[in-house]
Amino acid sequence: MLDIPSRVRVHVETLLAAQNDMGVCDAIEQYAPVGKPDTMNAPHAPKVAGIDSTVPSPAHTVAPAPAASENAAGPAVPAPNAPGALLQDRLAGWVSDLTTLHELTERLVRTAALADALQEVLRAGAALVGARRGLVALEPGDGLGPDTTIGLGLARADLGHIETVPRGAMPFGRILDGLPGAEDGIVQPDLFAEDGLDPRHREVAARLGYAASYTLPLSTPAAGRLGAAVWLYDEPAEPVERQRHLVGLYVRHATEHLARLLEVERTRACMATMAEELLPSRLPRVAGMQLAVRHRTGPRGGGDWYDALPLPDAALGLAVGSVTGSGPSAVAAMGRLRASLRAYAVMEGEDPVAVLSDLELLLRLTEPARSATALFAYCEPALRKITLAGAGHTPPLLIGERRTEFVETSVSAPLGMLACWEAPSVELEAEAGETVLLYTDGLLHRTGDPTDRAFARLHAAAAGVPRSLRRDPDAIADHILRTVLPDGRDEADSAEDVVLLAARFE
Repeated sequence: MLDIPSRVRVHVETLLAAQNDMGVCDAIEQYAPVGKPDTMNAPHAPKVAGIDSTVPSPAHTVAPAPAASENAAGPAVPAPNAPGALLQDRLAGWVSDLTTLHELTERLVRTAALADALQEVLRAGAALVGARRGLVALEPGDGLGPDTTIGLGLARADLGHIETVPRGAMPFGRILDGLPGAEDGIVQPDLFAEDGLDPRHREVAARLGYAASYTLPLSTPAAGRLGAAVWLYDEPAEPVERQRHLVGLYVRHATEHLARLLEVERTRACMATMAEELLPSRLPRVAGMQLAVRHRTGPRGGGDWYDALPLPDAALGLAVGSVTGSGPSAVAAMGRLRASLRAYAVMEGEDPVAVLSDLELLLRLTEPARSATALFAYCEPALRKITLAGAGHTPPLLIGERRTEFVETSVSAPLGMLACWEAPSVELEAEAGETVLLYTDGLLHRTGDPTDRAFARLHAAAAGVPRSLRRDPDAIADHILRTVLPDGRDEADSAEDVVLLAARFE
């Protein structure tokens, strides 16, 4: 038996059965003493982190020591325990590779956004193949998108230069076009020594300073081809067989994760498109009033909505509201509610209470399990007068040179909560240059603050609008969003929709 500590021997005996293709067991037979029992027929080692345990032997294996050595003092002395060193070295390399792959895949599965996952694939692949730069071309074979190119160590201008190379001359282009011979990847160990290299490719490679590349397809049996990953070397080089095997295992797992994130991305984009299509494509132009709107939809699609509707007698109807829930059902309910409110506003818009009463009756009869908040305002731009009513909705905010205050509205329940809804309306007379801000409670919820602090933050943001921006409702809306929701929280994924509708009287 080899002179290996007992704990090491257990691991060797357990794991080496999976190494027949690595030549380790052959080495054991060669060096094992005659007459000793064969203890290497243990069960196969389990998979680690979803990675197949049949990893080739590490390239850094120690060469066998000579069988005997001569010294000046006497006859030949048997060499030290060469088989034990050989096995320990190979086992250490194998476990090291599995640990590396486990750590890289763990980092990958923690990414929740498609762009972040693509960057992680580039970084991990570069570490495995020994490259410094690279790019991922995402182009799903089903043609449904999204199509994008993300670089590692490459600026947008560098990616632009690469895109000027004819598609068929680039290895990732051949993979994306499904040309034969690219299924297992494409190696270009020395671009400038390669016969038939496209002149434009040669020029771009010299300009960007890379001399070799290694390209792998991103594809799964279920999702098909998703794209291709390319790693670039500064000098002529190519990954050795072991590096190719390891990066192949990693890319196989990474592509499955990318396919899942791609479906999530498509669902989010579809929900956002549905929500946007159910809202006005543009705001109307009305004499005496300027309008601006900002709408942010959550990743699952929400029920916040707005409307601006020209009415008879040069009037204008403004509405904002929110339907409970999220997802396709909430988006569909929002569309039905908005369409119904438009009809009621045309018939009796000068009476906001009647409009909301009709809307409440419709909601209670057609969707008894759902509730909604809404605010409708009947605006007369020539008189700078607004008559409004709200059903469980946040109060409007009036922004002017001499005042910034919330409009006092009566306390009322949301639509669908009571057997019969009714609340008094409120009249407001604005001065020239003042802006009325209508918004949904998603603006307050995204702050993460208690309600009173969120209202205070909104008031402070409105009062702090610079004088130079007060003539432009678009600038006012942008300033308030950036101030109330700093650090990009107005764009980040959130379960809450946001609607901000600004109406400025001239």
